[in-house]
Amino acid sequence: MRMSGLNAVQFYVPWNYHEPEPGVYKFNGSRDLFAFLKEATLANLLVILRPGPYICAEWEMGGLPAWLLRKPKIHLRTSDPDFLAAVDSWFKVLLPKIHPWLYHNGGNIISIQVENEYGSYRACDMSYMRHLAGLFRALLGDKILLFTTDGPEGLKCGSLQGLYTTIDFGPADNMTKIFALLRKYEPRGPLVNSEYYTGWLDYWGQNHSTRSVPAVTKGLENMLKLGASVNMYMYHGGTNFGYWNGADEKGRFLSITTSYDYDAPISEAGDPTPKLFAIRNVISKFQEVPLGPLPPPSPKMTLGPLSLHLDGNLLAFLDFLCPQGPIHSILPMTFEAVNQDHGYMLYRTYLTHTVSEPTQFWVPNNGVHDRAYVMVDGVFQGVLERNMKRNLFLTGKKGAKLDVLLENMGRLSFGSNSSDFKGLLEPPVLGQTVLTQWLMFPLKVDNLVKWWFPNQLQKSSHPQTPSGPTFYSTTFPILGSGGDTFLFLPGWTKGQVWINGFNLGRYWTKRGPQQTLYVPRPLLFPRGALNKITLLELENVPLQPQIQFLDRPILNSTVHKTYIYSLSAESASERMELSGH
Repeated sequence: MRMSGLNAVQFYVPWNYHEPEPGVYKFNGSRDLFAFLKEATLANLLVILRPGPYICAEWEMGGLPAWLLRKPKIHLRTSDPDFLAAVDSWFKVLLPKIHPWLYHNGGNIISIQVENEYGSYRACDMSYMRHLAGLFRALLGDKILLFTTDGPEGLKCGSLQGLYTTIDFGPADNMTKIFALLRKYEPRGPLVNSEYYTGWLDYWGQNHSTRSVPAVTKGLENMLKLGASVNMYMYHGGTNFGYWNGADEKGRFLSITTSYDYDAPISEAGDPTPKLFAIRNVISKFQEVPLGPLPPPSPKMTLGPLSLHLDGNLLAFLDFLCPQGPIHSILPMTFEAVNQDHGYMLYRTYLTHTVSEPTQFWVPNNGVHDRAYVMVDGVFQGVLERNMKRNLFLTGKKGAKLDVLLENMGRLSFGSNSSDFKGLLEPPVLGQTVLTQWLMFPLKVDNLVKWWFPNQLQKSSHPQTPSGPTFYSTTFPILGSGGDTFLFLPGWTKGQVWINGFNLGRYWTKRGPQQTLYVPRPLLFPRGALNKITLLELENVPLQPQIQFLDRPILNSTVHKTYIYSLSAESASERMELSGH
């Protein structure tokens, strides 16, 4: 970033990443905010900090912790006392840690955003915004510049007197009109586009988004000619590892892909792209760009194909996945009600009478959040999905075991004014019978993969091809020094992957557009040590259960587009207005 002529880095602090449970704070390892601030100092970059509490960022629940929803009546991002109490206690931990890093205290933080695109949230609770501004001032003092960011339509509810107003828009938008609108709210001082879109995000089942180099550079040059300040969102793409992706509601629930490459000037793997060189060229017309070569792309590695062994059906591991045993309830409970924030929960009941004719199994009021894998006596029957009409018909003898594995596909991260609870929100119905007497197993899949599977001996190969939620794994050495790589899962359907116990994220080969998962080199053991890869395939395994590691990503292959999403013809500009960051 420094070598391409930028003088500052802007980044978010995701509250839910640092406070995973109320009062439990993590600032170590990948959560070491202060190591990152140090790196920025070493690179001679100033810092614009966006600590939220809400950040959007296409991140799970927009950065708000899922544990807030354990109070089901909470009103997020308002002056609801329950919400404010949680926000206050978090900022009383975070902001004093940031205080020494403020510019006037000798640090590199030159400005701090309060909330994020609040004008796109229908609550428009100005006493909440005033409360936040007062809290930031009380904890950070009067010298630091505080600002707000909103899209053009959000300035009315998002801006606040005493906070500097900035705006965000992309290359396709009318710069003159938008900056004129900004001047009504911020008559003096620099014009600031605090999110200039160099690319765009991807949803499962839609095309991979791109923004052309000429469009991005032309818009940038026009803003710099005006003397405006510009922050490029994103400059460096990233990855939604684990369960950290968010989701949007656009006529239906759309889960965001694991890759957040974003078609950004610096790729997901940290490599320069043609877009970066073009942007650097534009910047060099307005100020000096540091001399010297840009860092080269990191070394990449190929490996495989590797065959995976069947470890067994998910149901076979229930005792390890849920060691404390199930929770019993007449009606099914949500993830939040049983303190399960992410991942998976198994709901189990038994048929009270024989169902000999195929009978429809469904959940009223769109009550599947977000995807349900249905099994009768351990045999996979099919899938129910949020906002999707799917006919699933079941048969079974009296006493047959009905299992419904629920997957949380990421909580809504933008604009939604309602809390996004996960799991079975309504009791399922078989024919005309409402099913009751549920056992709920909150699953600790990551713990099983990390602690239990490594101790298992390799299983002998099973001849049958199982279907439904099943674990597969293999081990492999890397002979050379290794490098970054991209995991390709040809023929697999949908699931989750771990490498050496690290949760790489979701794959959904069948739906696309993303076909490979980014594997950073530090996750792999080099030179001869055995690496372990584990897959939880949720639906169907290919006839040859193989994987490969490629030296480049495949992010743009979407299968069954028309079947999946009838609105896929919507234009990029419409899509842009519908989602924020």
